[in-house]
Amino acid sequence: MYQIKTVAVLTSGGDAPGMNAALRAVTRAAIYNGMRVMAVMKGYKGLVTNDIVEFKTQNVSNIIHHGGTIIKTARCKEFTTPEGRQMAYDNLKRHNVDALVVLGGDGTFTGAKIFAQEFNFPVVGVPCTIDNDLYGTDYTIGYDTALNTVIEAVDKIRDTASSHERLFFVEVMGRDAGFLALNAAIASGAEAAVIPEVRLKDDMLAEVIQNGFRKTKNSSIVLVAESEVTGGAEGVAARVKAEHPEYDARVVVLGHIQRGGSPSAQDRILASRMGAAAIDALLEEQRNLMVGVVNDEIVYVPFSKAIKDDKPINMKLIATLRALSI
Repeated sequence: MYQIKTVAVLTSGGDAPGMNAALRAVTRAAIYNGMRVMAVMKGYKGLVTNDIVEFKTQNVSNIIHHGGTIIKTARCKEFTTPEGRQMAYDNLKRHNVDALVVLGGDGTFTGAKIFAQEFNFPVVGVPCTIDNDLYGTDYTIGYDTALNTVIEAVDKIRDTASSHERLFFVEVMGRDAGFLALNAAIASGAEAAVIPEVRLKDDMLAEVIQNGFRKTKNSSIVLVAESEVTGGAEGVAARVKAEHPEYDARVVVLGHIQRGGSPSAQDRILASRMGAAAIDALLEEQRNLMVGVVNDEIVYVPFSKAIKDDKPINMKLIATLRALSI
């Protein structure tokens, strides 16, 4: 039986509200189970540069409500090379680390999968991304908070849209997935969502302009995912202005405001459950997988599936939005 005495934890990729809550859960669950915890600073970069420090339970006190990540995150080109990963492995062994927990998204898990395979090293991932686009889990940490941030912003934009009788295109994050745009559109009462999962010729935009903005409403809001497929809010707005120059169309890009802020209760609970489950997975001698939640139950998903498979969006939600936007 492979006994884990020391576990390392890092946060990588884009920050997401709830990362600190997950870090807290991993740290305290590990210590509760008699393990020593090493925190890796600045993601994979810290593995390569040996920026690794021991964490005690007090190191994660009073962080559950903070956004961002107290152990930082950074890009690391060195880790994409065999030489860089060898340095990372050597540094882990120097600290007598037996397993690694990574908090992040698709890119983070891709690196984790390669590292785990190259060195036959136990690695478990905790999904932290506001895009909610990882296959095998109903929700990712940070998505609920980001969704509420978007809704709050759109509520304020609507005040101006109504006052000036304008058409607003609000761009939200979601390069490859429309979960934020579609669900925020429903929750904020927006007229449409333009998302990468739906081909442009089939999207709701023309229908909204013809049936909604033109006939029954003095203002409209359209949520647009930042994808290359959609062209982003600027691209969609240009398309509308070319066809309907009579409309007073404006663009708002919410940008990184969506990543910040204190995590919602749902994200804090999800992060706490998943962080503790990551340690449970290691105790069960699981490796090379992501912790997920399906139907409110913890599940283990191989990195290969979480990374490779596309998470389907519920297309029925588009029909719901269409029916409610008349």
